[in-house]
Amino acid sequence: MKVMKTTLPGVLLIEPKVFTDCRGSFVENYNLQAFKDAGLLYNFVQDNQSVSKHPGTIRGLHYQLPPHAQAKLIRVVTGAIYDVAIDVRQGSDTFGEWTSAILTADNHRQLLVPRGFAHGFCTLVAETTVVYKVDGSYSAQHERGVAWDDTDLSIPWPYSIPVLSEKDRQHPPLSKTEVFPVSGLSKNCADPAPATE
Repeated sequence: MKVMKTTLPGVLLIEPKVFTDCRGSFVENYNLQAFKDAGLLYNFVQDNQSVSKHPGTIRGLHYQLPPHAQAKLIRVVTGAIYDVAIDVRQGSDTFGEWTSAILTADNHRQLLVPRGFAHGFCTLVAETTVVYKVDGSYSAQHERGVAWDDTDLSIPWPYSIPVLSEKDRQHPPLSKTEVFPVSGLSKNCADPAPATE
């Protein structure tokens, strides 16, 4: 497993080892011990899956506030996405900055998004299936979002007229949404939940 840093602290690109032979391929998408050996101490409690019929579908930008914040480990099963994480931690040195990665079924890459970061993606092809682990349960009361087209963020989405849910159409810009409180995380790092055996 290869772990690569991005421009944001704690947001990591993970590349599992792929084994191929005449039959096809095999990949270990997640291994608790390998994560622990890499210092990634997350206790993932749930797997989620979305299927997007159309290219240009944007889901996001979503996050949850403490005490129901979530870290996410995102990968693509079929298709491809332009994946984005934004620092929404009030007082962070990188507040309002974002990073992106291309995740595809073929490159097997995964994006690790810690608590305190908003996450969203845009599908690049039809019938894209995205699977992601979270280290906390969903809480509608604590869910927040950032507008996909926030002009202050200027994210270069692959599609200018995306397919959106009604809820995602209504997210405010970062300057007008409730951001992650200072007490939610330390200023310069994203603290993972303790991993369990």
